[in-house]
Amino acid sequence: MKTNFIYAFILGVLILTSCSKSESSSPEMGSLSIQLTDAPFPHDMVAEANVTIFKIEARYHGDDEDYDGEGEENSGMDDDSQSSFVVLMDEEITVNLLNLTNGVTETLVDMDIPAGVYDLFRVYVKDASIVLDDEDGTTFDLKFPSGESSGVKIFIDPPLVVTGGLSADLLFDFDVCKSFVPRGKIGTANFNGFNFKPVIKVSNLTTSGTLQGMITTQGETEVLPLDGAQITVFQAGEEVTSTFSDETGGYVVMGLEAGMYDISVEIEGYDSQALEGVLIDAGNRTTANFELLPSE
Repeated sequence: MKTNFIYAFILGVLILTSCSKSESSSPEMGSLSIQLTDAPFPHDMVAEANVTIFKIEARYHGDDEDYDGEGEENSGMDDDSQSSFVVLMDEEITVNLLNLTNGVTETLVDMDIPAGVYDLFRVYVKDASIVLDDEDGTTFDLKFPSGESSGVKIFIDPPLVVTGGLSADLLFDFDVCKSFVPRGKIGTANFNGFNFKPVIKVSNLTTSGTLQGMITTQGETEVLPLDGAQITVFQAGEEVTSTFSDETGGYVVMGLEAGMYDISVEIEGYDSQALEGVLIDAGNRTTANFELLPSE
């Protein structure tokens, strides 16, 4: 009886030890959200800019302590060496990017992923199209051959660190103006379609903030919104991004890294304005309103 008890005790200890090791070897999980937005496209003759995304994956480096930075864009390391990729999305979705402006986003990813370091994302694009705002709705179907095989590579520096039990939020800013490049001037005889070379910027919404505001002018009896004013954001004299006010006069610029910025606003028929030293705080919204005067 005593011998059987000892055997049972040893067996129980082994089972508990095995379970403990199994549980500790499983990575902690954190949550990741990826939103898609669009840098404004200043071509009035374009009605739609469509892209079809069918997969997104991220390069995973395990624990933060184990990451040595060799996975960065300029390291020369092959994308697949010494690392693994986590599939974040594998469902086909077609988005009209022109609908994603001034704070409007499309959720691409919302899931739990292993905690650790992620420094490269791949967005796989199946095809794209431009629809002109004309009587015939002229459509240009565009191809991006490597978009289906190797995807659009988006390096993030500093890398994204996903912590167990916490959430991380990214913003993919699809720059339509740089991605869909007209061959010639739209609406003229020398216009010959578009070249499609996707340009996507990534921002960590945890460490970045949002700039928003209204562009107006004083009418005879009331304040009037100005549609189509260009708002340009600068940092240290370099242009960071730009956007356009909508029909309500409102504008939103997401994904600005925390820091000091200068802002300029201009629209035909009105005197331009500039504002220096605008502070953007991580995770917060900063409001900057402008009232423009008609040009004399």
